[in-house]
Amino acid sequence: MPQAEDRHLIQNAPAVADGKDACTPVNQDRFGRTINYLRLSVTDRCNLRCCYCMPAAGVAACSHADILRYEQLLKISRAAVGLGIEKVRVTGGEPLVRKGLIRFLEQLSAIPGLNEVSLTTNGILLAAAAQKLKRAGVDRLNISLDSLQPATFAKITRGGELRQVWQGIDTAERSGLKLKLNMVVMRGVNDHEVEDFAALSLEKPWSVRFIEYMPTIREKAWRSRIVPGAAILHRLQQRFPLMPLPTSRMCGPARPFRIAGALGTIGVITPISEHFCSSCNRIRVTATGMAKSCLFAGSAMDLKPFLSGDEHTLQTRLLAVIGAKEACHDLSGQTSGPEPFAMATIGG
Repeated sequence: MPQAEDRHLIQNAPAVADGKDACTPVNQDRFGRTINYLRLSVTDRCNLRCCYCMPAAGVAACSHADILRYEQLLKISRAAVGLGIEKVRVTGGEPLVRKGLIRFLEQLSAIPGLNEVSLTTNGILLAAAAQKLKRAGVDRLNISLDSLQPATFAKITRGGELRQVWQGIDTAERSGLKLKLNMVVMRGVNDHEVEDFAALSLEKPWSVRFIEYMPTIREKAWRSRIVPGAAILHRLQQRFPLMPLPTSRMCGPARPFRIAGALGTIGVITPISEHFCSSCNRIRVTATGMAKSCLFAGSAMDLKPFLSGDEHTLQTRLLAVIGAKEACHDLSGQTSGPEPFAMATIGG
């Protein structure tokens, strides 16, 4: 039986394809945004404890019975692709800690109509997995990397070894995977490295992205950690000549630039200071089957009760999530925002 919040979502769902105006795509929300991107978490487990992702004590892991089986995740993905989803990003926790991931990615990549499969990782286990990921059909990797200095990296990740990540990046590059490096910029922690990160794009065909710190776990003095995207850009413009670049319809929320003469690109993601909600093209599903229209959405659709039904039933629920997308999240440096949560439990 649907929970109260599920019933609310269903009541506000757009009609399924055969009952909707043929001129309006079924994956278009009520604000005219085309939803073609699914972030799919396969686990809540992680082998790091990054300070912006979870509290120092960690979070209680979900029981094995609560985590969706791979065949259930594939069923959700097929239903989503049938609605117009073209890109799936596999996330965690850390997806590489889950056994059987490579076979799942092979099956995911084989879904007709799915144009891109990517994966987010912290890179610790990447060296051993990179070639397998490429053969499985993964197109690109997003690698979370918040410092180029071993001591700072260990502090942010609470014990991670930067050397392992660089080994993974090297192997992934040699395997032919396209790479994005994501840096969460935190004032007084790693913001002094912004220029060094941007310089990585000069001789490597990587996308280096700077992400504003988001107050998800509500650590003390979290507002003081935020470095606005405009400030990041200003600093980079003092050192590098930046050229704005166009964005593609399946790209993420980054504002992309290229340093003159660089092989790669840089981008700035501003969920706090200049939200990108008007161009949001995604929904997300957690490892426990909770579908959300936004990382900061206050409600979620529990898909588990509908996984034994037909694809049409599951699509109706996904359409409810699309239909429930708000015009903008309620998050800023000045407001209280949502209740604290660990990013690993939702999929980052």
